[in-house]
Amino acid sequence: MKTSVFVYPWDIIGDPDAADRIAGLGVQQVTLASAYHSTRALTPRHPDHRIVTAAHASVLYPAAEEVWAGRALRPYAAGDWAPTADPYGEAAAALAGAGLEVHTWVVLAHNSRLGTENPDIAVVNAYGDRYSWAPCIAQPATRDYLVTLAAEAAVRPGARGTELESLGWYGLSHLHAHDKIAGVELGDAGQYLMSLCFCPACADGYRGLGVDAEELRTAVRRALEPVWATGSSAAGRSAIEKLLGADLAAATLDWRTRTARTLQERTVAAVRAAAAPGFQVLLHADPVAHHCGANVGVDPEHILGIADGVVVPCTAGPTLLAPFAVHRTERTVLAANLTVVSGMGGNPAALAEDAARAAGLGANELRLYHAGLASETDLTRVRAALS
Repeated sequence: MKTSVFVYPWDIIGDPDAADRIAGLGVQQVTLASAYHSTRALTPRHPDHRIVTAAHASVLYPAAEEVWAGRALRPYAAGDWAPTADPYGEAAAALAGAGLEVHTWVVLAHNSRLGTENPDIAVVNAYGDRYSWAPCIAQPATRDYLVTLAAEAAVRPGARGTELESLGWYGLSHLHAHDKIAGVELGDAGQYLMSLCFCPACADGYRGLGVDAEELRTAVRRALEPVWATGSSAAGRSAIEKLLGADLAAATLDWRTRTARTLQERTVAAVRAAAAPGFQVLLHADPVAHHCGANVGVDPEHILGIADGVVVPCTAGPTLLAPFAVHRTERTVLAANLTVVSGMGGNPAALAEDAARAAGLGANELRLYHAGLASETDLTRVRAALS
């Protein structure tokens, strides 16, 4: 089973042993960040540092001025956390030199600085709160930005493929600094209602489906009132329908699903147009259409009809693979994403067992999160499992 590990450029640059160490794990591929959100990352083996703080979302290569000149929305250059002018390119060269196939890792609709500096493009919830980290994918400017960014960040020199993260709706759930929103359990259904957008573009979208945005806003707030009092663990479409009513639930899901689908179609087409034949395009995805976040909710049949495959979160178990496996072809990549950092909830000691369970539900590749963040003990366990 082909296996890839996730890596940041700063894990590689400045550490002359890093590329060979990763190759020595027994993996065939690395998924290397070329456009990434803000983060604070551990580098437990690097000879020069232990913590890298990326203060805002950025591209990790020199963006092409001729592509972005005159655009209101454009990617941010990395700050002092980028060790060179082209950290992606230098890290990719080192990894390829160690015999590893390199694919890009591109984060799209997750960018706090973009939403902070351009508040009109952010998701607006039913209470009027803006989610600066979540650019609304219904807005034309956002869509143009994401399509252009994906094509540039995905097709870097030497890359054999890409993995597109957060290519869809982002919502309330977000690993924000000093996060303090867990005081009331919202459950899956409450998370969905708190992720619905009421910006002008979405209001127009609801109107096109015969739904008045202000009436919908009132209905969402009314539905959430008892949740704020007691909390809720309700999950699934039926729970959303119970809170909001079947007709309004169907209309919102219809609008959001069609909006995400058309963006995904445009983006995959743009990446393919920029790439050489045979370039692999995968999406980080969840088979539950109303889910938001890094692993965007999709219709499995639709997404496997436009992309080469999906990367599916499986650390909590491989069950999310099954809806995709039904629609796979012999060329489909169905990659099980497993966390192997024990301090982040992973269990590298069980990697062989977890991989076998994932294969039993249709996975034909593995993704391991994350070679740069893992302790030496975690990497030893990965090495043993892959051998």
